[in-house]
Amino acid sequence: MSLETPIGARHLVSTNPATGEILREFDCVTDAKVGEAVKRAHTAQRIWRETPLRFRLAIIEKFQRLLNERKQQVARVITSESGKPVIEALLTEILVVLDACRFLLQESHSFLREQTVPHGSLATKAKRGRLIRDPYGAIGIISPWNYPFSIPATETLAALVTGNAVVLKPSELTPLSSIELASLLHDAGLPEDVFQVVVGDGPTGAALVKSGIDKLVFTGSVATGRRIAQSTAARLLPVVFELGGKDPMIVLDDADIDVASSGAVWGAFVNAGQACLSVERCYVHRHIYDRFVSACADKAKGLRVGNGLNEDTDMGPMIHERQLHTVEQHIEDARSLGARVVAGGERLTSIGPNFYAPTVLADVTHEMCVMRDETFGPVLPIMPFESDAEAVRLANESQYGLAASVWTGDRARGENIARQIKAGTVMVNDAVSCFAISEAPHGGVKASGTGRTHGRFGLEEMVRVKYLDSDLTPGMKKPWWYGYGTTKAVEGFLDFQYARGIVRRLKGGMSSISLLTRRKL
Repeated sequence: MSLETPIGARHLVSTNPATGEILREFDCVTDAKVGEAVKRAHTAQRIWRETPLRFRLAIIEKFQRLLNERKQQVARVITSESGKPVIEALLTEILVVLDACRFLLQESHSFLREQTVPHGSLATKAKRGRLIRDPYGAIGIISPWNYPFSIPATETLAALVTGNAVVLKPSELTPLSSIELASLLHDAGLPEDVFQVVVGDGPTGAALVKSGIDKLVFTGSVATGRRIAQSTAARLLPVVFELGGKDPMIVLDDADIDVASSGAVWGAFVNAGQACLSVERCYVHRHIYDRFVSACADKAKGLRVGNGLNEDTDMGPMIHERQLHTVEQHIEDARSLGARVVAGGERLTSIGPNFYAPTVLADVTHEMCVMRDETFGPVLPIMPFESDAEAVRLANESQYGLAASVWTGDRARGENIARQIKAGTVMVNDAVSCFAISEAPHGGVKASGTGRTHGRFGLEEMVRVKYLDSDLTPGMKKPWWYGYGTTKAVEGFLDFQYARGIVRRLKGGMSSISLLTRRKL
């Protein structure tokens, strides 16, 4: 939360959402200080980009070792300010970052190696082309509170390996996790100005957007993303947006009900449902609908809700009163329109200030907010469908397109449905876990954002691709310069080039025309 003093200086209070305990207080970094941080980043980056890759990777390797050694300490910091159970902090935050380091240590050399571009045209045979990947410079990252360590860390590491400097503005609700990240990187030998954390509120983030950064990576709400897009458009600042989701889960009639219901309960309630990849819409075939709803309700009622620092906790608190209010609005709207609450549906005030019971809703429809708008809380709404085609239509009936899942005993059937769903990622017989696959790109379509993080596609977001062309005949004038030859000579060359292309295709296999003919026969 943000507080104002009588003299107008902005302050932040980092609070444990499970207990209300104040963890630390901060002064917000001023606009001027944000600008100074970016200037220092630009200066430091000019040296960092020239640092040999093997030295940059040595720092990443040492960071990986330090994080593994301090994992319990870092996990407790994450849990204290975000509320998630310590085991989730270890699995969904620290393990993800450790594996991201492994991926970068394995792949960075081949990714950054100059790539030859062959020329097929006869006119350019006397040239040699190469692709060079240059760092942007200073990259600004604005990260969210729900995964306060893994999201900024994976993005930061990709930026650093490719030669960029980073200025990170963490969520005002979870700044301590980013401070831990900075401590680990600097202890690993990273120069301080190459990675800086600016702690602050919304205006601090706005100042970073308007500063001299060369690219922005933003994870947050659609509303804030649209405002940032308008702000950055004026100077054509490139931006990667990850703006949330309303991820559908399709359970087909041949799915294992016990397995699929366990996947739904975990996918909906991990991190108290506060994940962009959470199962927020569950569509179940009518044939198994009642049994599936009953299984989910029983499993939700059995979850142990409490302080994330307790080892026996399955689900922790929500981050803030604002999130609880959204959950309550969605549930009450669903109730008023005919949905049944088969588990949960109430605050757990006896435990602490921000706890809500894992809630399962049955007989929901698309007229309800809980099936249209991002809930971002521990709610699993379940709706029946009659056919595969209807399930695909319902899944695509959303402004979001981050991820989805299909559950079935027939993998080929599941993959066929997955190909029809409009989303950045579709999993068959699992949910949420795609974020932990370092090789897999993470990002969405439609209102869920643009661009990708993670994997090689995430590395591509951190570089500008430069094409380098070298002519091998520097002493020869080019035939396409002035003065031009005759039109007939040019037409003859074009005819020859065209005929040469046809011969090459035929040598490579059957022509596309004969393939089409054979298909018709």
